[in-house]
Amino acid sequence: MSDWYAWDGQTLTLNVHIQPRAGKDEVVGLHGDRLKIRIKAPPVDGKANRYLIEFLADVFGVAKKDVVLLAGETGRDKRFEIRAPKLWPAWWTELSKMD
Repeated sequence: MSDWYAWDGQTLTLNVHIQPRAGKDEVVGLHGDRLKIRIKAPPVDGKANRYLIEFLADVFGVAKKDVVLLAGETGRDKRFEIRAPKLWPAWWTELSKMD
């Protein structure tokens, strides 16, 4: 079990730390007990949250409706639920080995 992710059946919960207004979209690695993600979107009027939902949906191969923001709507620390992920990016394999 890790602090940055958890499983409940086929549902993945991710604890993330977001850096908005970055030069590019990328998963950086672990930031304490969270997964650090940089995104280009600004943190204005929910744009970063919507952008991050699209980013996570693409990364895990699911529809946007299968990525739900559970906590952290206005902060940099957020918790997302991803229902039945279908893809596993290379960074997942590396970071989950560190547990």
